[in-house]
Amino acid sequence: MGKVTMKGKDAISGSMAELFVTIAGNRYNFAQAISFEANFEKEKTTVPVLGRTGKANKTTGWSGSGSMTLHYNNSILREAALQYKNTGEDLYFDMQVTNEDPTSSVGRQTVTFIDCNFDSLVLAKFDADAEYLDEDVDFTFDDFEMPEKFKNLQGMI
Repeated sequence: MGKVTMKGKDAISGSMAELFVTIAGNRYNFAQAISFEANFEKEKTTVPVLGRTGKANKTTGWSGSGSMTLHYNNSILREAALQYKNTGEDLYFDMQVTNEDPTSSVGRQTVTFIDCNFDSLVLAKFDADAEYLDEDVDFTFDDFEMPEKFKNLQGMI
């Protein structure tokens, strides 16, 4: 038997995804999303260990942050910024990302990001030379769940 390698068909297509945003009980299909990335960052401290010349590392917590690029064609998040400016009531929302490429054998993965809060966003924009307008939105999240996970590729185990 030869070396086991991944099949090309199992690479996940970058555009085969869905993004849903739930704000104040309303679930929006953010099909205007161009790209999305959410990151889990561990917080660590170094600890001295008796009998060792080097220090060890101890995880002490984590934080979640991300960014997305959207077509500039809806006012949902700008309305939230206006609400915060006028009332001081900040907006927290959930986002659900599903990746599913029907060609791949790994199936689908869904990750839900809980208590998201945007860091900054564009209030108004134009560019007479642009083919289309987009906007970058950075955000944080306080929790996440993964109700659906990719299957292992054949040969991984």
